[in-house]
Amino acid sequence: MSTSETVVPSRREQNKLATRQAIADAALALLRSKGIGNFTVEDIAEEAGVSRRTFFNYFPSLEAALAAVTEGFLDNALEQFRLRPNNEPILESARAALMALADPMTVAPMAELFSLTQDNRSLARSELEAWDHCTTQIIDAARHRLGPEADELYLRALAGSVVSCGKAAMSVWFEERGPDLSAESLAALRQHLINAIGLLGSGFTTTADTSPPPAPGAPPRQNRG
Repeated sequence: MSTSETVVPSRREQNKLATRQAIADAALALLRSKGIGNFTVEDIAEEAGVSRRTFFNYFPSLEAALAAVTEGFLDNALEQFRLRPNNEPILESARAALMALADPMTVAPMAELFSLTQDNRSLARSELEAWDHCTTQIIDAARHRLGPEADELYLRALAGSVVSCGKAAMSVWFEERGPDLSAESLAALRQHLINAIGLLGSGFTTTADTSPPPAPGAPPRQNRG
């Protein structure tokens, strides 16, 4: 049994989602082609084929429109989480949700935005806002599964830990691959995300943690965790 039944959005809701996506796509396209600081809200609206007023109906700022790129991937992962069985451990569901997004290209917009905004503190903050949005969504999804009596500290610690693992995976990927957005690089990012949640689920147990103790008289192993 899944945590929620599939709900088909109405035509009006579909149109709103399409408009929001078009604006976010336009913002990323302009960031890619013109660079940071070289385009405005008006440029995004024109690129998306909407009015300036419509833009502000969906986003309060240019930065928020860009943050929606990351939110889109995180929302897709959360939707997969909600489809997992109620009796499945939450972190196992989180890992399975990421694995369900099998196409590495699903992470491409988020990865590109991360790459393009690393040298700009203002846009990097918008990235943090997207992860904060995800934190709230994780809390809501976990509370829905566990019920209204779920411990609030548990919910917030869980969500914060999951988000921190996601950020760590993104940072390690970028240090390893830089702006490389090839299919191989994106597959590596997806695997880092899956592995990070796996580490959280195992209590950060590593191979070193489970290896036999050193022989008597041998120098102590360095702590890797």
